[in-house]
Amino acid sequence: VEVELRRNLREIVFVIQSQSNSFHVRQAERRRADLLKQAHSLTELHLLLFYYLTVVLMILYFLCVLSLSHSFGKNSSWIVFLEEETNVKMNKLVQVLTKFDTNKEWFLGKPLHDEESTIIHHYAFAENPSIFKYPDFAAAWAVSAPLVVRLADKVRNEPLKSDFTIDLKHEVALYIWDNGNGPHLTAVPELCTEPEDSPQTQHCATTLSTEPPPCGEPVNKEDIFVAVKTCRKFHSERVPVIKKTWEKDAFSLEYYSDHADPSIPTIDLGVPNTERGHCGKTFAILQRFLSSSVPNTKWLLVVDDDTLISLSRLQVLLSCYNPSEPVCLGERYGYGLSQGGYSYITGGGGMVFSREAVVRLLNSGCKCYSNDAPDDMVLGMCLNALGLPVTHSPLFHQARPEDYARDFLAHQVPISFHKHWNIDPIAVFNKWLKDDLRAEASDGLNKSAKTEL
Repeated sequence: VEVELRRNLREIVFVIQSQSNSFHVRQAERRRADLLKQAHSLTELHLLLFYYLTVVLMILYFLCVLSLSHSFGKNSSWIVFLEEETNVKMNKLVQVLTKFDTNKEWFLGKPLHDEESTIIHHYAFAENPSIFKYPDFAAAWAVSAPLVVRLADKVRNEPLKSDFTIDLKHEVALYIWDNGNGPHLTAVPELCTEPEDSPQTQHCATTLSTEPPPCGEPVNKEDIFVAVKTCRKFHSERVPVIKKTWEKDAFSLEYYSDHADPSIPTIDLGVPNTERGHCGKTFAILQRFLSSSVPNTKWLLVVDDDTLISLSRLQVLLSCYNPSEPVCLGERYGYGLSQGGYSYITGGGGMVFSREAVVRLLNSGCKCYSNDAPDDMVLGMCLNALGLPVTHSPLFHQARPEDYARDFLAHQVPISFHKHWNIDPIAVFNKWLKDDLRAEASDGLNKSAKTEL
């Protein structure tokens, strides 16, 4: 049995998905060390770390597949993708994979599905959205060598067609399925997202880490300056929601509008309101953040007036990041990635910038091409030109809770949601984001096996 285990383990390539940020690099190295420790007594292990590349860039995923097929295709049967927080019980995982015929195409994972058609998946399968299954990356997912080879050939011969990359796990599943020409996701019950110390995980080959990352105490609320973008027509509709929910948790907060209303109060930055984009307003906020008009803080949070957010949970998350580095944090989308495009932090879920990031952005001469240009995308172009990384956290959400798979949210302690459309925003805040004590947010995030990708 041990000889067979060693032989099968040699046939597995592990890919750890990470990002180009010092915290994430450390987390990925810890995961790599754990895998190597388990494998040391068994056999050599093919183990690759792809920092930041594989998290959101669909084109790079399959370029990696192409490279892997050349490097390991002749000797390996499986490529297993992990996240930083994914614990692996190597013996169990090998036993699970041996159940599948490695001469066939397999796409394995823990399935997620949509309850209703959603904008984040481009309203795919609108008539029956639950029919399509896609993997929860946190549980790990695997592809067999024959599928890797075919995907490599497909990438080599067919240019990838993707304007916007929103939810990579869904888009990867669509690409592999290929309108029925490729395999559906096969559910593997042993790929789990329960906490590693849960009694329900005895059968699991993967679990989620409950060990808190070594980040220290939550940052002080005095270290975060909050900028809320609004306009006159939403002063009476959206601003009261913020005041009833999360405004009280902010130490320094200003509302920026096209109209100065002392009852809120709002500040008119001299930028006319636009129906879309708001680039002029956002860049005026960045300039004000570096001025003497506001407190000198380490972090800037920019949100929309229909963003729902837990500032106490954000304080916990930011303890993992170094504000002296150019940090740009939030839910990351991509545009034109298969044609040399760029990533950006989508604005509705909240955009977090370290002071150093704002300094570098403005010193670069980056600016809007029009006041109504999409601010988040322009910032993404500027960051890409500067070579500064965009850091993704799945705890920020551009859409409403119902727009995400139920099982995906089940192992999160979310930081934000966005949009008031067809929901009671105060009820959503109270259900998903309200903490009675700041300590509860810290404890929840630490126990959550899903801090960020």
